[in-house]
Amino acid sequence: MLFSGSTLVNPLMLAAGRLVGFLDSLMSQEIAKLMLGLPKGSLEEATLQLFARAGFPVVKSSRSYRPSFDDPALDGRFIRAQEVARYVEHGFFDCGLTGQDWVQENSADVVQVCELIYSRASAQKSRWVLCVPEASPVKTAQDLAGKRVATELVETTRRWFKKQGVECEVEFSWGATEVKVPELADAIVDITETGSSIKANNLRIIDTLLETTTVLIANKSAWANPAKRTKIEQIVLMLQGALAAQHMVGLKFNLPRQALDKVSAALPALRNPTISPLSNPDWVAVETIIDARQAREFIPTLKASGAEGIVEYPINKLVY
Repeated sequence: MLFSGSTLVNPLMLAAGRLVGFLDSLMSQEIAKLMLGLPKGSLEEATLQLFARAGFPVVKSSRSYRPSFDDPALDGRFIRAQEVARYVEHGFFDCGLTGQDWVQENSADVVQVCELIYSRASAQKSRWVLCVPEASPVKTAQDLAGKRVATELVETTRRWFKKQGVECEVEFSWGATEVKVPELADAIVDITETGSSIKANNLRIIDTLLETTTVLIANKSAWANPAKRTKIEQIVLMLQGALAAQHMVGLKFNLPRQALDKVSAALPALRNPTISPLSNPDWVAVETIIDARQAREFIPTLKASGAEGIVEYPINKLVY
């Protein structure tokens, strides 16, 4: 070993600049740590559940905005979904989860890596809709010329009305938007998943401005970094696998060989089922993946076809 100043150096690493390469490698490992923006609020619990199913459990205290990951390559913060895109664009986060609506609202210059269709209430896209009270004479957007519209999605709403050729006052709503008509506004633009909250507040939908879902976005510089991009793509693969598996189950059973053709024709398989011979040549073992809602119909059919040892089991991830 050699001393350089007060530093102990392995002479083998001095050759061909390997010491410099070694230090660069350590620095790149530190740089490659991924800063992740997670949505706080209505999507928070659903996001935590999704990450846990994907193999990235997140732990946080009720008062903390800093999550704890069991993956040393990850760090992050919880922040309102409305702000995630802006912080990803500016580089505080390498990537984050937010809504397509907030990427559009902030005109954020980011990479949209993938859609992740999940929410607090359903596995479907949400809609931003233009609503008025049931008793309102307003029938179309044009009827709102010169009127007041309250919404949290201000810039997107202004652009939409401009495209419709309608001049109206669009004001920001800090929440509870549905209660502001008719006293404080003539109409609102609000988000809905199932439409139940719209009906519950005696509102009528006039038009849909846009559909939106959760997206994973990345900072352009982070996406250009090979180490960070690889990590982002790994997370995406596992999140998509967890989402794909949420309504699926595995099914395996033993079946008389003579019933195989009939059962295979009726089997709602993801791909061709796996069929294996058993020690008894008159029987085969079958394994497949099906929609959980189909299992309740198909298992009785299997039993009637002579199947035995029918086992249904949950699936955490399904990667195509």
